[in-house]
Amino acid sequence: MTRQDRFYEQLPKHGAFSALARPEVFVPLPQHWVVCCTDIVASTDLIAAGEYKTVNMVGASVIAAMMNTLGDTAFPYSFGGDGASFAVAPEHAGTARETLARLRDWVRDEFGITLRAAQMPIERIRAEGLNVTVARYAVSEDADYAMFSGGGLAWAEQQMKAGAYSIGAAETEEPPDLTGLSCRWSNTPARNGLIMSLVVLPVAGTGPHQFSQIASELLELTAQLDRSGHPVPVSGPALKFPPPGLMIEARLSRGYIPLSLRALWLTAGSAIARFLFGRGKPTGSFDPDHYLSVLSANSDFRKFDDGLKMTVDCSPAVRDRVLDLLERTQQAGQIRFGLHEQDAAMVTCIVPSAMRDDHVHFVDGASGGYTQAAADLQRRTQS
Repeated sequence: MTRQDRFYEQLPKHGAFSALARPEVFVPLPQHWVVCCTDIVASTDLIAAGEYKTVNMVGASVIAAMMNTLGDTAFPYSFGGDGASFAVAPEHAGTARETLARLRDWVRDEFGITLRAAQMPIERIRAEGLNVTVARYAVSEDADYAMFSGGGLAWAEQQMKAGAYSIGAAETEEPPDLTGLSCRWSNTPARNGLIMSLVVLPVAGTGPHQFSQIASELLELTAQLDRSGHPVPVSGPALKFPPPGLMIEARLSRGYIPLSLRALWLTAGSAIARFLFGRGKPTGSFDPDHYLSVLSANSDFRKFDDGLKMTVDCSPAVRDRVLDLLERTQQAGQIRFGLHEQDAAMVTCIVPSAMRDDHVHFVDGASGGYTQAAADLQRRTQS
């Protein structure tokens, strides 16, 4: 492993999310690193058709494919609901490009979904006066998530949507390796009144310390909620049989296996899992209660991603105070924001092994979440 390759692995891990509001904890990507971003074309139409679970799974498949491709190499990534972004050392640029090209072809053929994918060098972003800086947030002893700042990732996504830096055709037709990707949990209903998905971005001219103060105030408001609004209870989400997302998982992960056989295999595995979790007692070395508590602890319901994004289980009273702060700071020309309310949250998972505690879980609203919040942001900006 090269020195550049170990950049992210060697970053200090911050255990308090509030510490990530401080600009000084973020470190610039090394020279010659590349930034990759993806998103689903017309994702709002898919959401309107009730396909948000598919949207989330395809978005998370980007991260799963890269995890499996890079093996033990840690790299910074961020899940955005209808897509994902990440950065890799220059020696992995070709691997990332080919992995995304193969995934894009697979998603098109299996679902008829167009997945945009772009790659650009960090130097191109810095030429615009922007940057990509990274911090590492440890949600538990065994799992952490990258936080991004500097405005560069948002600019890269805009360039991608405009058709720039698009990744070319795949060199092979080999299916992507999506081992570990799953979506078998049921949606988790709001316990405090509503699930609020929120996207808050600084506007040009808002300094990092000024935005840090606004983010800190938002976190103080949500800190009034139980577990700061964590939408996944400590006992974990419910697991029904058959799982609602089983066929989505089967289509994404089947590789060269016929869909019917992959679905049968996942159905059998889900039946066993339903029995083990329903039993509620350790079986051999597997403890279902421990697994569920780790699932909850490892869920990424808050993130800094060139702004602040949250999906929280919120009370109407706290929602109103959050909205008041957001509207005041938007009118002052400091931020842009979008918000979407729904009655449940959903979890999409990457589980390399159920016997380890390093599984990661991406939280979003169950009826549009971040994608709808981003659309609301655009409407508010244009009005």
